[in-house]
Amino acid sequence: MFWEILIAIIIGVYAGIFTGLIPGIHINLISVLLLSFSPILLQYTNIVSLCCFIIAMSVTHSFLDSIPSIFLGAPDSDMALSVLPGHRYLLKGLGLTAVKLTIIGSFGALLLSILFFPLLIPLVKFGYPLIESYIGYILILVVVFMIMRDRKRIWAFFVFLTAGVLGLIVLNMPNFENPLFPLFSGLFGISTLIISLSDNEGIPKQMKKQYVRVKTSRIFKALFSGGFSGFITAVMPGLGASTAAVISMQITKNLKEDGFMILMGSINTFNFILSMVTLYVLDKARNGSIIVIQKLVDAITINHIIIFLCAVLIAGSLSVFLALILSKAFSKIVSVVSYRKIVFSVIFLISFLVLVLTGPFGLLILIISTCVGIIPPTVNISRTHAMGCLLLPVILYFIL
Repeated sequence: MFWEILIAIIIGVYAGIFTGLIPGIHINLISVLLLSFSPILLQYTNIVSLCCFIIAMSVTHSFLDSIPSIFLGAPDSDMALSVLPGHRYLLKGLGLTAVKLTIIGSFGALLLSILFFPLLIPLVKFGYPLIESYIGYILILVVVFMIMRDRKRIWAFFVFLTAGVLGLIVLNMPNFENPLFPLFSGLFGISTLIISLSDNEGIPKQMKKQYVRVKTSRIFKALFSGGFSGFITAVMPGLGASTAAVISMQITKNLKEDGFMILMGSINTFNFILSMVTLYVLDKARNGSIIVIQKLVDAITINHIIIFLCAVLIAGSLSVFLALILSKAFSKIVSVVSYRKIVFSVIFLISFLVLVLTGPFGLLILIISTCVGIIPPTVNISRTHAMGCLLLPVILYFIL
């Protein structure tokens, strides 16, 4: 069984390379596909190995998804806020430096998550019941805070409400499988790619040797801030990495660009690993990959958690080297390949997958959500308001 799990982790790392480097292809899609084919796969392997594959893929993805975000300006929803500072590094010929900073954040988050994992189990066990009745109201406060901090509050409220109503419709459609795929692909995938077409005509040549010099105090400041907000989003339903970044920026004032890139690298990794705490203690899943693991395993035990954390450590360690190697290769390739051809190819691939997996109605949802997703960058407001597609349904669920 040991070798079977190890092979599953290695294959999961390769899958994470695929999802991490190709904009718009999310780990949730691969996880859902694996769940669909699990009856066939379980004839040749076991459930723990499938779960380790998902975990390895998700961890690798969290290390590598900064590369297309920085070099193409085409992030997934978890890295949306990193585009602007990452782009500034890129224009200075320091794209590799930006990637290295996110790697520091991701690996630091991985080590801290594993270190504090045993302490968080009793915290969630005894703390969550105290706030469970107030979750809906807490989420309302988060939404109000997000809207009020935006200078264009009317537009912010409009985007939140529009995305929220769209989420309510899509998530409550009977017999509609994989609703989040066309919804998120439109709101954060294709819409970002379409906007980036007018802003990215080419990528300047990057410096070959780039050294990262960051104060140790700033690294820990970014990591602990990311850890706090990552834990909040792992426990609270409906909150994503972008919202966690907004919370972190309020906790940590005057965080410079290098600290912000470390912060953005850490949050996604924190969120995924700490979601396993809520899965183990509460039997509640807070992201797509963890939901699939929850459906595969009837009851999560401490033995499962130990194996999963070992998978996290192995995949994360490999991902550090992969991110460094692939970012160097990526910086050379994207400088010579037509950016527009890359973008149009990805848009076609996403649209084709949506049509195959969700049918014509899914394609309609993709078009509508893309239109909504184009609004925030057009009117210059935060993309986090589009998270209303999940926040509004969750708020209504807890309040009504």
